[in-house]
Amino acid sequence: MKDGTYTGKSTSTEWGDVQVKITVASGKITQITVLKHPTGGKSDEINSRSLPTYKQEALAAQSANINQVSGATETYKGFTGSLQSTWPRS
Repeated sequence: MKDGTYTGKSTSTEWGDVQVKITVASGKITQITVLKHPTGGKSDEINSRSLPTYKQEALAAQSANINQVSGATETYKGFTGSLQSTWPRS
C-alpha cells in the first residue's frame, strides 16, 4: 500500500454509521482513526471497549481480518466494512 492517508466509506449499521481513516507509512498501517461511530446509551459503553480493541487488532494484522468482540457485532461490521474500503483499488 502506498504511503498516505485513506478515508474509508461510512458504513451503515443497525445503530448508526461507522467510518475510519488510516495512515500508511513505509507501506504499513501506522494509525487508525475512528471518524464516526454510534453514540448515546449502550453504544457508548460498547464502543468504548470494542473500538480500541478493533484498532489494535487491525494494526497488528495489517488488515480488516480481526476478531469480533462479544456484544459488539454491529460495531464490528461497521469498523471492518469501513476499514476494507480504505484499500486503494488498482
